[in-house]
Amino acid sequence: MNIALWIGQVLLAAIFLSSGTAKSRQTKERMIDTGQTGVAPFPLPVIRVVAALEALAAIGLIVPWLTGIAPTLTPWAAIGLAVVMVGAAASHWTLREYKQVFGVNAVILLACLFVAFGRFGAW
Repeated sequence: MNIALWIGQVLLAAIFLSSGTAKSRQTKERMIDTGQTGVAPFPLPVIRVVAALEALAAIGLIVPWLTGIAPTLTPWAAIGLAVVMVGAAASHWTLREYKQVFGVNAVILLACLFVAFGRFGAW
């Protein structure tokens, strides 16, 4: 189970670090052009805040558990990213992008919950 949780943590960290980096550097139009259409309803400052939170949570998925320093931050980072995914699903729903909601958003949300509950149970 520990290996599966680590795989989940690393994959989620990669996804959200990549997403956060893109959102912090690209224009809103470029994000939409590259497939991050869920940002469309939001002003750029909100997108930048979410980008920073995604990057911090990506670090929180790995570093606390790896170092043993405040390991309770790891499941909380996963919960925070699950909340982000609920927001992303809501955004895609309003844009009528149902495949995104039931495909990518749902899978990432479930992975976040898997890591959160798996790591909460481990300490």
